Amino acid sequence: MESRKLGTGGLEVGAMGFGCMGITHGYIRPEEIDEAEGIATIHRALDRGVTLLDTAEAYGPFTNEVLVGKAIQGRRQQAVIATKFGIRDGMDGTPENARRVAEASLKRLNVDVIDLYYLHRKDPKVPIEDSVGAMKDLVTAGKVRFLGLSEVGPETLRRASRVHPIAALQSEYSLFERGIEEKILPTLRELGIGLVPFSPLGRGFLAGAFKNAAELPASDWRQNVPRFQDANAAANAHILEVIQAVAQRHQATPAQVALAWVLAQGEDMVPIPGTRRRTTLDQNLDALDLRLSAEDLAQLGQLAGQVVGERYTPTQMKMVER
Repeated sequence: MESRKLGTGGLEVGAMGFGCMGITHGYIRPEEIDEAEGIATIHRALDRGVTLLDTAEAYGPFTNEVLVGKAIQGRRQQAVIATKFGIRDGMDGTPENARRVAEASLKRLNVDVIDLYYLHRKDPKVPIEDSVGAMKDLVTAGKVRFLGLSEVGPETLRRASRVHPIAALQSEYSLFERGIEEKILPTLRELGIGLVPFSPLGRGFLAGAFKNAAELPASDWRQNVPRFQDANAAANAHILEVIQAVAQRHQATPAQVALAWVLAQGEDMVPIPGTRRRTTLDQNLDALDLRLSAEDLAQLGQLAGQVVGERYTPTQMKMVER
């Protein structure tokens, strides 16, 4: 797999990463977790050249980091481990929490150093300089290698970068969510910060995994996402139809087209699609071989602004900077 650089400090990873969250959290009940298949899926990702494995203390909480820690035993040198702090029990970006979570994550992951440590969301009660200052101290102490932020806006990126270089911003970015393009993406490129797009498949919608929230299990948190509700979902079906048309031209899956589109937006992007199964992982990774034509990109580009409904509930949207 080709490599891509995140930031200017030397962090280099495979062009596509792996979002581990869904193996134990978010879309699944505890009794449905298949740890063996989850570990096998992570191993398959490593076998195929994936290096960036993304997790967080909030996923479970804790269970996802523990599973990732088990999966990388004996294969630590192949993996770039990213984890996050700051939103497990409400928002907490205090220096004390940055240090406390890092120590706990190191133990759960069973590693000596966290490769990429993110602030999961900016805490409005804590100056970003204080949060990043504590994260910087962890780098100095040799417990963290690189720093990242998640879902923050241009001003926060600039202020944080004055404290310590930021390797990556994690934010939702896909054919289903392009809100970072106007202000945030140009700021990232000005500051030399990489982008790690999460949910590059629109939480499964762009892969055709479901048509609306009614098809999802009651325990699935996507039940509450406005754009998957009734009339919104019906209107958004048009997005998938366009992607399917492009996929048919290439004898590809809609998921592969959606991922290829993200990959084509810049060498400074490393998407992290997630799955619980090796078969889906293989299909996703095959998107690396799909080259979209100028016609394809133009057709897909016209989807900008056509998505109906917010990507989070109103309460969750308050945690996102734009």
